[in-house]
Amino acid sequence: MPEWLLSALRTDHAGETGAVWIYRGILRASRDKKVIEFATRHLETEQEHLKLLESALDAANRSRLLPLWRLAGFIIGAVPALIGPSFVWATIEAVETFVVDHYEKQIEILTASEEQANILELLRKCSADEAEHCHEAQSLQNETQSPLTRLWCRTVSLGSLLAVKLSARV
Repeated sequence: MPEWLLSALRTDHAGETGAVWIYRGILRASRDKKVIEFATRHLETEQEHLKLLESALDAANRSRLLPLWRLAGFIIGAVPALIGPSFVWATIEAVETFVVDHYEKQIEILTASEEQANILELLRKCSADEAEHCHEAQSLQNETQSPLTRLWCRTVSLGSLLAVKLSARV
């Protein structure tokens, strides 16, 4: 497997680890039935993605920062859940928008190279699921985002970018 792809899969694995913990944070902090149902369903999908990536990436090639990504994910899930459903939906939309874009860049490179067909299909499946999560979160938002929500979402997106850059190397 080319080095660039190992690095990309390391970031994907780290991201799916964080995603699992986002939903665990939501479930730990929320008392809203709709949020709990949403998070329970999506946690199952993220756990499936994590297993798929673990089967594609040897433990030696995974990020050594996984404890940090678990903590960050938990916080990114729990904080919005404490504030309320609209904050959860906005957070999930921000995270999933970033993730879909991240996956699509990798899919584009793999499609052009016509190599690693099994990895390409894995990434397409994950990206499609993440896009569904994003669309569902968008559909649940019934109010304009407040300045605080927009700031939070921008911070989450920038944090996701930083996590990708760190995970690609460490």
